[in-house]
Amino acid sequence: MDEKACRKCGLIISHGETCPLCNSNELTNKWNGYIIMLNAEKSELAKLLNIKVNSTYAINMA
Repeated sequence: MDEKACRKCGLIISHGETCPLCNSNELTNKWNGYIIMLNAEKSELAKLLNIKVNSTYAINMA
């Protein structure tokens, strides 16, 4: 599977050429590390990273 990360919001997507979260087409397959956000409403990390939707996000993009 060739997962890509959105350069704008960091969302990791597994298909398509447009980010379903922010509608950006600036995707990269060069990323290392990710976080899985399970409770964005209560997470301090989500607040720090400005994440509002539970999903998987890249944290180190090239």
